Amino acid sequence: MRVAIVMGSTSDIPKVEPAVEILKNHGVQVDVRCLSAHRAHAGLSAFIEETNKNGTEVIIAAAGMAAALPGVVASQTVLPVIGVPLSGSVLDGQDALYSIVQMPPGIPVATVAINGGKNAAWLALQIIGVSHPEIREKLLAQRVQMEKDAMKANEEVIAKFEN
Repeated sequence: MRVAIVMGSTSDIPKVEPAVEILKNHGVQVDVRCLSAHRAHAGLSAFIEETNKNGTEVIIAAAGMAAALPGVVASQTVLPVIGVPLSGSVLDGQDALYSIVQMPPGIPVATVAINGGKNAAWLALQIIGVSHPEIREKLLAQRVQMEKDAMKANEEVIAKFEN
């Protein structure tokens, strides 16, 4: 099981680290790169070609501002690409969100929330789970635990406010 994560700038590292941790905690090999679609296009294309051949199952691409990175990645592979729009200083990530979600027909990018690296990892695991039953079973068990935790929180709220 292998996922690639590519970001456009080293300033994005804190926003992708949680995704790396989630994936590694599930036994997924993670290849992480910093390759700007604008400033390192040849290196980016070489990396995408590598992912097309090395068993990578999903690519997560995180970018802010113009956020061309996820679309450029998707244009060079048929692997599932998950775009993570990152907040910047001017439009707080809305520019990146619109850029990533507005892909032309035939070049889709699944898009998570602004700074949604964690959900990108969870979505990558769900995609991998289609062909890896051990991942699917672990995700199902985690969902059951989430429900138990939510119901426990509800019981604590009821207890606090009942007289």
